[in-house]
Amino acid sequence: MKRRGFLKLTLATSSAILFPSFTYATALDVSKINFSSSIYSNNNAQTIIVYLYGGASQLAGNISNMEEIEKSSQNSYNDYFRKISKTKNSCWVEAGGDSMERLMDDGDMTIFRCCYSNVREQQNIKAHGVCTEQNQKGTFDSDGGGIFANLATILQKNGVVDETTLMPFVTMDGESAFYHEGRTPVSSYLKPVGINKNFENPYDRYVRRWTFYTAEERKKKDYSHRENGFNPALDAALNSMAQKHNKKGKIKDAFEKRAKLSDFIKNISQTSTPDLGEKNYKNDNFSKKMEAAIKLLIKNSDTKVLTLGTSGLGGWDDHNDARNYVSRMEQLFSTLESAMAHLKAEGKDQNINIMIFGDFGRNVNLNSAHGWDHGNLQNFYVLGGKGYFNHKGVVGETIVDNPNSVNRLWLKPKSGTYWFEPLSIASTIYKIYGIDNPEILTNNSPIIAPLFN
Repeated sequence: MKRRGFLKLTLATSSAILFPSFTYATALDVSKINFSSSIYSNNNAQTIIVYLYGGASQLAGNISNMEEIEKSSQNSYNDYFRKISKTKNSCWVEAGGDSMERLMDDGDMTIFRCCYSNVREQQNIKAHGVCTEQNQKGTFDSDGGGIFANLATILQKNGVVDETTLMPFVTMDGESAFYHEGRTPVSSYLKPVGINKNFENPYDRYVRRWTFYTAEERKKKDYSHRENGFNPALDAALNSMAQKHNKKGKIKDAFEKRAKLSDFIKNISQTSTPDLGEKNYKNDNFSKKMEAAIKLLIKNSDTKVLTLGTSGLGGWDDHNDARNYVSRMEQLFSTLESAMAHLKAEGKDQNINIMIFGDFGRNVNLNSAHGWDHGNLQNFYVLGGKGYFNHKGVVGETIVDNPNSVNRLWLKPKSGTYWFEPLSIASTIYKIYGIDNPEILTNNSPIIAPLFN
């Protein structure tokens, strides 16, 4: 057995002991799931997931323990980062802290400081692949389906989505475990549609040809005879053949739907963003992705979930040279401020929510390479969704765990403070989409209770 498979098996076995009702999943049994159509309809929820691949440090949103960390760290934070300033809620000013405070002051965001896995702590599991897979599936079962594959099946079985639903799941992140089918196949129309920030169209009816140019033409940049573009004759011929040779049903419907979807996405791409004043989106790759994501959800209420990573900012596996973590976090939360201003301008901050989390947090010892190694406590940031979420600013307190060993310096939940397993994020997502007993999908991990009234 490969090491990764052994680790998964060990973790699954241990979780069965820690959670007595844990059982290995079979095909998703929708009959055991209590679905509330009234909750689903009242929330009218739409979700953007920003996943921080690599495991972002929690320090941007929590430097409440910085004095003790500085005393015990292998290297000095103040010397390396040059400036570490606290906001009133102990967020890191230079790492997006001011944006965080404004979002909290406006009642738009909650920072949960104690997303912590007791299961992984007991098994000493801090590997990217395993943790991301579990977080995106919402289960410790390595063969389980992803959160949104499960959600798609449940909504379909309860008649909420069907073949007429327009792009219910969208990814700007490529493939991920969020959509892993597990033991239950997902209908093709429920699989995520891939779109990028430029709305390059997956239903595009354009025909592109390679065109060769002479050296003289290239020198003059004379591309006037380029033949790329929409070919109406070819499109008409394809549609005619589809109608003539296929029986009535899905294939014929697909050809008819393709034109509709192509025009629909083109319309979204041409939609302008309201003037947000000082909160206008910056001209960078991640901001453009977020702006495109917001536009899509505003224009298409059928889209329930859109997932995206943070390409354009870089990864978050900051084992060394962590100084640019500060600017990445500042850029991330500046963009999130723009996103919330955009939602408010369009009157959509009540139903659209944005969730930010990743693999895990970091060890808070600044190591010999001026970075952080893997940890087990991360922040969970939740924005928007104000029609069903009750934002409370900061929730949870941390302590420093210092076992007096080199490069072993951790943040852990303070005794008596609120904390939750990462799988509770999945339970919370299921809950806002009308699933009343989400714990049966998440190894008994409950919803994140303070989020709800």
